[in-house]
Amino acid sequence: MISRGKRQLPGPDRQDTSPGRPPRWAARARALAAGLVLLGAGALPVTAAAPARAATSGTFAYIANAGSNTVSVINAATNTVTTTIPVGTNPEGVAVSPDGTRAYVTNALANTVSVINTTTNTVTTTIPVGTTPFAVAVSPDGTRAYVTNTSSSNVSVIDTATNTVTTTIPVGTNPDTVAVSPDGTTAYVTNAGSNTVSVINTATNTVTTTIPVGTNPEGVAFTPDGTRAYVTNALANTVSVINTATDTVTTTIPVGSVPQGVAFTPDGTTAYVTNGLGNTVSVINTATDTVTTTIPVGLSPFAVAFSPGGTRAYVTNTNSSNVSVIDTATDTVTTLPFGTSPRGVATTRVPVVATATCPAGHVITGGGYQQSGGAVPPVETTSRPVGNTWQILADNQNTNYTNVTPYAVCAP
Repeated sequence: MISRGKRQLPGPDRQDTSPGRPPRWAARARALAAGLVLLGAGALPVTAAAPARAATSGTFAYIANAGSNTVSVINAATNTVTTTIPVGTNPEGVAVSPDGTRAYVTNALANTVSVINTTTNTVTTTIPVGTTPFAVAVSPDGTRAYVTNTSSSNVSVIDTATNTVTTTIPVGTNPDTVAVSPDGTTAYVTNAGSNTVSVINTATNTVTTTIPVGTNPEGVAFTPDGTRAYVTNALANTVSVINTATDTVTTTIPVGSVPQGVAFTPDGTTAYVTNGLGNTVSVINTATDTVTTTIPVGLSPFAVAFSPGGTRAYVTNTNSSNVSVIDTATDTVTTLPFGTSPRGVATTRVPVVATATCPAGHVITGGGYQQSGGAVPPVETTSRPVGNTWQILADNQNTNYTNVTPYAVCAP
């Protein structure tokens, strides 16, 4: 949990991230010791709110259960379901923001997107989108979410700060899946009904080109370096490899029967493809674009996502209502009996969130945190303004993370 004990002085592992403020350790130390932040000639109290729930950071998988209108949250350390979250009707796709604080779920028969706070695992808002929303992808900077609306043949663009649709982009017939390039400049949309991929310029939110691929394209994913995109062609039993510099198909890879989802290991050396009627996963060596092995999984495997470290792959098996967890070093499978008709899956590191809030009538001008316990400093700690609070996202990649105490710098 977030420490509320003695505040330690800033140091190498105790960061001050006040924008534009040079370190004044002695003055700040005296202020912190008194529970104050210096601001010119005045001082305001530091307030450190507890997180919404006492928890440690960790890796979790979010799985959309189309048959039960829920999302299962799996703790990857124990392979157990920690909670089940009610969402809209027939959830299909799921994506998580880059900072791990929010999950977006498409509700295909409700024409909405549920936004989940991953700290509390509750739905905070529901966003109306187009007809039959199927898949969702979040931009690398976390500011936008792209939703494919299968029955209205367009893409809704959501402003994640306001949770509103800012524009709707016409694409091909029956868009299925969407992926955003690692640099955030482009989104690729597979159009199952027109056997094409629409290329969206994310700066203008317009389609700049359309790429012919195989029959009934469904899944799409970019390599980590963004130079290629792989598209699964469900009724051709192939994967099209697109050169993203030229927006052309450079090769076609035979895989199993009715390929659906595709994902890359973090290092980009391997791609996993789920074969919906083959009940298998094809493992592709991306250097040679050949299938090196085929892994049996459950019935009607649909989506696949890797753990952040790439040591495991999570595969949703729709018709056997379970999840296959693949050890990527040995290609061995563990089966987890979770969900009812599971479909989309996304994995993420969920940080512990703490905030310091400015008093009423004041505005936040900066903030930071002090490490206040633990032998290992945070590997990933983000300190940032959110409205009138200073927010800390703490994560040191294990369950015994270092405690932190946030503070805010406030001005009248």
